[in-house]
Amino acid sequence: MWSSFPRLVANENMKIYFRVRTWIMLAILVFFSAAMPAMLYVTGAAMDAWTVFTWTESFTLYLSAIFTVVIAADIVAGEFATGTIKLLLIRPLRRGKILMSKWVAVLLFILLCAVLTALVGIALAQLFFAGASSMGSGSGASSISSSLLLLLTDTIQLVMIALVAFMLSTVFRSGSLAIGISLLVLFTKDLFGFMLNPDKYAWAKYILFLHIDLSGYIQSPIGPGGVSLSFSIFILAAYSLVFLLVAWWAFAKRDVAA
Repeated sequence: MWSSFPRLVANENMKIYFRVRTWIMLAILVFFSAAMPAMLYVTGAAMDAWTVFTWTESFTLYLSAIFTVVIAADIVAGEFATGTIKLLLIRPLRRGKILMSKWVAVLLFILLCAVLTALVGIALAQLFFAGASSMGSGSGASSISSSLLLLLTDTIQLVMIALVAFMLSTVFRSGSLAIGISLLVLFTKDLFGFMLNPDKYAWAKYILFLHIDLSGYIQSPIGPGGVSLSFSIFILAAYSLVFLLVAWWAFAKRDVAA
């Protein structure tokens, strides 16, 4: 049943990387991953290499988020707009497999963004700040651990934002709507966390906005409203399952070939 799945994923990746805009986005990501350490070096910043990488990764996170949302929103809605979705649906393949292959392709793009950011950011930070240290930066092992954990939590954040865009593009078949709402979630999640304080409203700890960013657990085992990391992971997993089921339902039940 799933023997054709790798070919479907390869086909979706070909659609992504065949487009010039994808390579432009990746080039921009690489450029800023290299430019941030260089600019910090030129300005004489008193930082160790791993702190420099943390700053770089925190900045490029938003670039990665924008690029990922564009890919996730277009991978389904774009095919409806151009009519190429019909070419997939005339094949003897389950719609669930087709949709899942698109999501896997988005996940691979997110992974590529994370790898590029890590390779370029760490390499340039080590090049310009090798042997440097900063006051209060902690031990080298602690800096490395914190930086890599931040990269991991930010990658998880990208996955959740991309999943929102993926679901919306599947349900509404509108790339612009999916992009707009997904980026709104990214840039306003902290505001919602402030307004719906789980310390004041117990039910608020079940809201997705409060758990998208897991970076707070790097410094403290206690999350919003006193919850644990395992609770936040459970919430993210539950929302992910719901979003995927909604996307599957919309894709499978609608007359998408029309």
